[in-house]
Amino acid sequence: MPLLGLLPRRAWASLLSQLLRPPCASCTGAVRCQSQVAEAVLTSQLKAHQEKPNFIIKTPKGTRDLSPQHMVVREKILDLVISCFKRHGAKGMDTPAFELKDFDIAGQFDPMIPDAECLKIMCEILSGLQLGDFLIKVNDRRIVDGMFAVCGVPESKFRAICSSIDKLDKMAWKDVRHEMVVKKGLAPEVADRIGDYVQCHGGVSLVEQMFQDPRLSQNKQALEGLGDLKLLFEYLTLFGIADKISFDLSLARGLDYYTGVIYEAVLLQTPTQAGEEPLNVGSVAAGGRYDGLVGMFDPKGHKVPCVGLSIGVERIFYIVEQRMKTKGEKVRTTETQVFVATPQKNFLQERLKLIAELWDSGIKAEMLYKNNPKLLTQLHYCESTGIPLVVIIGEQELKEGVIKIRSVASREEVAIKRENFVAEIQKRLSES
Repeated sequence: MPLLGLLPRRAWASLLSQLLRPPCASCTGAVRCQSQVAEAVLTSQLKAHQEKPNFIIKTPKGTRDLSPQHMVVREKILDLVISCFKRHGAKGMDTPAFELKDFDIAGQFDPMIPDAECLKIMCEILSGLQLGDFLIKVNDRRIVDGMFAVCGVPESKFRAICSSIDKLDKMAWKDVRHEMVVKKGLAPEVADRIGDYVQCHGGVSLVEQMFQDPRLSQNKQALEGLGDLKLLFEYLTLFGIADKISFDLSLARGLDYYTGVIYEAVLLQTPTQAGEEPLNVGSVAAGGRYDGLVGMFDPKGHKVPCVGLSIGVERIFYIVEQRMKTKGEKVRTTETQVFVATPQKNFLQERLKLIAELWDSGIKAEMLYKNNPKLLTQLHYCESTGIPLVVIIGEQELKEGVIKIRSVASREEVAIKRENFVAEIQKRLSES
């Protein structure tokens, strides 16, 4: 059963061990600012109360305020992620976490089928986000433990050495080796044997090569992991994503609850353009199999096989945000399609009639909250916010029984009969 939610994997496991409860009420916010005047008035009012504050407004720990521009970008990212999850049959769950979007498959299934689908989902999302070239590293926790065993790592040091190996994406091998030997007391010859493995990466051919390895092939755990990886690559080839996957023996994922396949997606660095700073954000998605985790939280110890993935939404948001800042890209903060304007005074009632017709027809429309706004102010607002169409009603239009429709981009205007203006707008919007 695929499940998606905003929860870390450990919290998800505890959730599975309980009965589902009705979701808590939630709220969303939307902001629309039509002029700087309102902001100035509000600011002046707030200053009057700053001498003796009765309360302090703080954002909750682990969160931050987002501007309307940031919210548009964030919602696009989340919509793409969630639509992909739903395309793969996920059911929604919502829990209080902020940085991840999870997709998990729980239940007893044949080997590597759900695991392959998780990797397919990861590829679909990263391709859809258009973040650039990416690579998904895969390994198996049984291969990692088997590698440590045949290299001579004492079992008591498995987890400590695992955490060192996990740093190879940020540190050179010589530095990782130094940490294992000097700081964690591993014998130098054992560290060198590990180095022979963890510097290897490739495709299914590397899996076949490890099957023939004189040391690794003698370890039952490692052989089980290699067997599953071979089957996994068969499915990945059928899904058409094998070229995006790399069997990487340095991938360790230092979390104890993984029991089988593990994976991590990284963006491939491209040469930075002039004025662009390199973005070192680490992995943008990760996951794996954790068959024993749910049982740890179940009083009866029932085991529920699970595999899943997490999308690092905050990291992705940071990348997109920085690239937009570098390129100077602007973001529309509203989805308004039509603006209702007038060039004359005392036309508020006519504007209200027009905008009501637009709303009732499902068209996203706005107008200025003023009795007698200046036409130039109204048109400037449309240009600055990216509203594509303006409908104009004035004395001449009212007399002739028409409405003017103005294209904001081209500034071209056309007169349409009053009774036909909604249909004309719908036609234009459908063609755009």
